[in-house]
Formats: sequence, structure tokens, C-alpha cells
Amino acid sequence: MSDPGSSIRLDKWLWQARFCKSRTIAAALIADGAIRVNSARVTKPATTIKAGDGLSFFHGGRVRVIRVLALGERRGPAPEARLLYFELEDTAATRDA
Repeated sequence: MSDPGSSIRLDKWLWQARFCKSRTIAAALIADGAIRVNSARVTKPATTIKAGDGLSFFHGGRVRVIRVLALGERRGPAPEARLLYFELEDTAATRDA
């Protein structure tokens, strides 16, 4: 899906991974300081991320902690978008409880 060592804008990745319906919504979320990349709060939508980075944010009524697995080439269907990240176990267990 992506070259090792390459990067992508955070707002674009959130849109491709289907966490946000549009890049504008993703950019607003980031500008509000609601996203953390590797435990550091970011406020610029142009912040770059790469495979292996950790993201944490409030989404769908709960805190999501995910690991970026791939950057993606396009905004594809939901099953394809789920391959871009891995949700850490503790947040998945909290969600299911």
C-alpha cells in the first residue's frame, strides 16, 4: 500500500481510514487539538504521519488508540480502510464491555 519511510498528511489519512467523512472535518478535529500523534498533541492538519505511528483521539463516544499500519493510496471501501490501522487491545476490550 505504501513505501516504507513515506509519510502522509494526518487529515488525509483520517479521511482515507474512514474516521472522518471529509478532510474538512478531519482538519477541524486536528485544529481543535483533539488528536495526539505518538502522545504529542497536534494542531496542524498538515502534520505528517508514517506507518508505525500511534494515534489517540475521541471518536464515536470513546477514546480510540490505534497504530498506523499503512498509509493507503485512496479512500476505498470500509474493509480496505480497516487494513490501514490496528486498534490496541485495551481500547477494543473497553468498547466491547
